[in-house]
Amino acid sequence: MTSAEPIRLAARAAHLPASATAALDARAKQLIADGVDVINLTSGEPAFATVEPAALAAIAAIGEDFTRYTPAAGIPQLRSSVATYLNRHGTTYTADHVVITAGAKQALHYAFTVLLETGDEVLIPAPYWVSYPHMVTLAGGVPVEVRPAPGGSLKITPEQVRRAITPQTRVLLLNSPANPSGVVYTREELTALATVAAERDLIIISDEICDHWVYETTFTSVAALGPDIAARTLTVGGMSKTFAMTGWRIGWVAAPAGVSRAVAAVQSHTASAPSSVSQRAAHGALTADLAQELNSRRTALDERRKTVLKALSDVPGVQVDGEAQGAFFVFVDVSKTYGLRSSTHTISSAAEFAGLLLSEAQVAVVPGADFAAPDHVRISYTVPPDRLADGLRRISTFVASLTT
Repeated sequence: MTSAEPIRLAARAAHLPASATAALDARAKQLIADGVDVINLTSGEPAFATVEPAALAAIAAIGEDFTRYTPAAGIPQLRSSVATYLNRHGTTYTADHVVITAGAKQALHYAFTVLLETGDEVLIPAPYWVSYPHMVTLAGGVPVEVRPAPGGSLKITPEQVRRAITPQTRVLLLNSPANPSGVVYTREELTALATVAAERDLIIISDEICDHWVYETTFTSVAALGPDIAARTLTVGGMSKTFAMTGWRIGWVAAPAGVSRAVAAVQSHTASAPSSVSQRAAHGALTADLAQELNSRRTALDERRKTVLKALSDVPGVQVDGEAQGAFFVFVDVSKTYGLRSSTHTISSAAEFAGLLLSEAQVAVVPGADFAAPDHVRISYTVPPDRLADGLRRISTFVASLTT
């Protein structure tokens, strides 16, 4: 090989795109750095400070020189505090069921790695978080979309799951509250889906990273539906969303002990273990009395959610799909703007809508193609209320300016 020849990449990486949400967030932040007054509604990152007990615990850990390798599964006290935290939803986890990872995203990657043989299929409800299918592919699996009925609640049904199952199906992936739609499945809906999984001997991976952010309804953890369901369920979560600790990179897998041991073994050969300081920070947050503060934050985001829903209901040509009862997002159908013209271009896709909204109104949203919803955009309402209100005004003005 000469210096002029490119290094050949493995097939699994050669065509792997970067995260669309991360790319758009980076573009918006670059424009902001260049002095452009961009209102960034792309990020799923709460605009709150990291909770104080986490910061204080991290400072103490550094002062104590707690900066070495930890056990691959995580420090025992954090594994125990995570189990206690999860059990508030009615699960029965112990520390032995929990493995600490560098964020929920890594937890999902490990889960697919230990479960999937080459060619195994994973059922993924659409619309879905952009990374799910790529994680499945990297683990050797095959992502299979399960689409809800058009114009409905953006929730899948047991009948749709049954129709999607083949002899190769291994895993049903669930995400409630859901990214990008914000939909929240009821206990009855999750029970019906889990019953199908049990009937067909499927493993359930339940991504519950936004379990705290539920409005006007009740959160249900899949593993709390009963011992038979818990025995086939991997629960994924983390500190990022609830405790405003996205940069600390602490997540977890809670699963039957045999699965957890396998996840810890994989981690021992890859990341070794998550950051020792971040683990102590997470333990500090989980063992502090933060109920009042966290509930206050949830109330604040609920007010922003209501502001978005009200503002968009008054904008002709856009429509919020789904019930938007959880997480930080509303999912907006913009297909009625197709064929309309801005000051520079005619809109023919949600991607063009998002691009023109950024270039002409300086508002960043995420187009839905990578969420398997090409006629939609995702709007995050995590920014401060004044910026959110300004962004919504800009969206309304932009749509009103479109002409035939």
